[in-house]
This record gives sequence, C-alpha cells and structure tokens, in this order.
Amino acid sequence: MIDRPQGGERAILVYLHLRGSNQPSDYQEFRELALSAGADIRASLKSSRPIADAKYLLGSGKVEELKALVTAEAAELVLVDHTLSPAQERNLERALQCRVVDRTGLILDIFAQRARSYEGKLQVELAQLRHLATRLVRGWTHLERQKGGIGLRGPGETQLEVDRRLIRHRIKHITTRLEKVRTQRRISRRARHRAQLPTVSLVGYTNAGKSSLFNALTGAKAWVANQLFATLDPSLRAMKLPPLGQVILADTVGFVSNLPHDLVEAFRATLEEVRDADLLLHIIDLQDESRNLRIKEVEAVLETIEALEVPRIEVYNKIDLRSEVQPHVERDGQGGMRRVFVSAKTGQGLDLLKTAIFEQLGKDIIEGELILPPEQAKVRAMLYKIGAVIKETRDENSVNTFLQVRLPRERWQTLCLENPTLEKSWKA
Repeated sequence: MIDRPQGGERAILVYLHLRGSNQPSDYQEFRELALSAGADIRASLKSSRPIADAKYLLGSGKVEELKALVTAEAAELVLVDHTLSPAQERNLERALQCRVVDRTGLILDIFAQRARSYEGKLQVELAQLRHLATRLVRGWTHLERQKGGIGLRGPGETQLEVDRRLIRHRIKHITTRLEKVRTQRRISRRARHRAQLPTVSLVGYTNAGKSSLFNALTGAKAWVANQLFATLDPSLRAMKLPPLGQVILADTVGFVSNLPHDLVEAFRATLEEVRDADLLLHIIDLQDESRNLRIKEVEAVLETIEALEVPRIEVYNKIDLRSEVQPHVERDGQGGMRRVFVSAKTGQGLDLLKTAIFEQLGKDIIEGELILPPEQAKVRAMLYKIGAVIKETRDENSVNTFLQVRLPRERWQTLCLENPTLEKSWKA
C-alpha cells in the first residue's frame, strides 16, 4: 500500500547514540536482531548527536556518508537501531533510495517469521497493522478518486482513506478474535485453579535458555535455537513435583530492550499467563556480560504487564560454560530462595531448582498419617498419583492401609470436602 523501494536483504546497520540519554546502546544485540531476521550485513555506521534530527534522525553529513556507503556496498536495506517517526523514515528512504527499517519494524519482522500458532499470527498482524497505520502516505495515487478536472471531481474516498478504513476494520476484527482467545485463556486458568494446579512461568531476556530449561524440566521438545526470539508461541506442559503433584510450566516469549509498545499490547493475552502465575522463574544468561542491564529490562516489562509482585526466583543458566561455577543456591536475608545456578544443557543443578520451586510453592505443606479402609482405594490411588505418599504399611491383622503422606493444606481440605469421613482417620 506504500510506494517504497523494492529490495533484498543486503543491509547496512546504523547506530545512533544520543548524548545524555539514560538508555545505553547495545550494538551487539542489534546486530544479532538483524541476523535473526535474515539480514546480510555488509557494513555499519555509528553516529553520536546531542539530540535527534527532526528530518532524518541523523545529521545531514551522516546521511551523505550513509548514502555513499549504500552505493558502495550495493545495499538494499538500512536498519536503524532507533525508533523512527513516519516522516523520518520517508525522508531517509527518499534520500538513500533504498528501504529503511527502524528497530520496531525489525522486531516486528522477526516476530512475523517466528509466528506459528493461530493466536501468534493474529498478535503479530495486529502489531504490524498498528505500526503501519501511521505510515500510510501517498499510496497508490493512480487509484485516486478525488481529482481535479471535468468529470473527475466527486465525493469519493481517496485511496489513502480507503487504506486507513480497511486497516481500521482489520484491527477491529483481530482485536475481537484476540478477546475470545483471552476469554479462553481465563477459562483455562480458572480450570487449573479449581484443579489446584500451580503455574510456574519462565520469563527472561531473549536467548537466555528458557526453552532449553523448559525441555529439561518437562521432557518436551520445544524448538531451541541460538538466536533471538526462537520462541514466540507460548507452551504449557505438566511437570511432576512430589509431593505437590503436577505443576504447570509455561514457556513464554523472550523480552528485549525497547520492546515496541504495540507488541506488548498485542501480546497482552499471552503475557497474562505471566501475570497470573503462582511463581516466575527469571532465566538469566550467566555468560552475558550485560546481564545486569538485561535484568532491569525484564523487570521493566514485568512492571508494564503488572507482574512485578509475582513471587520470583532468579535462575542463572549456562554454568557449563563457566568451569569455576558449580550448581548452588543463594538465599536472601530472610532465608528465602533467591538465586539458583543451573545448566539446562547438562542438567546440572536441576534438582536444586526443583527443590527451590517446591520450597516456594509448598510453604503450606502438612504431613501426617492416614488410615484408609479398603473402600477408600480411590483416595489411595489419587494420593499416589500426585506423589503425596511417603511410606505405606499394613498391619498383619488389619485390612486397613496406613499411609504416611505430605501434601498441600489446600489439597487436603479439598479431599476432606469430597470424603467427609477422611478427616477422622488423619493423624498429624
């Protein structure tokens, strides 16, 4: 819908640092974003300014330098590590005679490549349409229905107005569909709550190893790749954690610095899984030299989706790449679990992580002995299914079964409601 230069993937990266900005530039991350999108990086250009130029973002001298670089490298694409206004994007394309994509457009392109599920595709399309709606100018002028001259004047829509109307209708249609998805997710969460299944969500910076850890804990086969945003569609799997029984583990989309607002809004249905979780595992790449900055970025997104108050354990992954680091845990001043050091690749420290999860979720665990008559065999089977049985004995002169059990107090109260006589046979 826009008359833009055609082109391929031969790209030049442009970095702009605004002096006095609190947001540090991460050149390596932007390069990895470009590679994840499939760009063939030919060169890069760095610039530093006190404030952004209103017309080009860059200064006019840098634009001329960039134009010469585009010509010399036969580049078809310029990727800018900054958010461009629609006018800046058009002015740069006009000056450089090639496509110009800013950081937001690049991340949207990666998400479009990764989306596999119906919900994921809808979320990406919604974000793309909201981004595109501000960039519709002078598109398809040959279809203009308001023109000067005899026989050409009239009340018809301009093609630009048609485009905007179609986009508004499509956005409304997608929003309605996503609202149904959100309703379905709420119903699923209520069902898990009724079944007393706690949910643990994996969150963290992109490429920190969330999917690898998800596979190691659940035995799933989620796609794993050493690239940014390898996981876009959320995955939920059950994990056995005696004596809690089954715990739902959720693998979510990774975060990144300056995550586009349109993406946060579009993926709100998915990110609600994070907000409503009983526990968050914040996965951190131990090898990343910028990990402290990454932690702040993740916390900023958690605050945006109102998930900052959810109990959280920091999981430092990839200790197999650091020979001096062994699996261990760190506690806070109150004795609570704060950090766990593991390797999803080798399995080191996973037992410590499971213990940490149990400690956080199982704070209200009760332990005692049950005397079950033969007619309560279903209760016995259920207790074994959730991993609550520690020991089973039986007297030679009795048909009753003696079970030593450990289980959450809430689960025990539910059992007693379903079996009123059960509480009489409990011995703490």
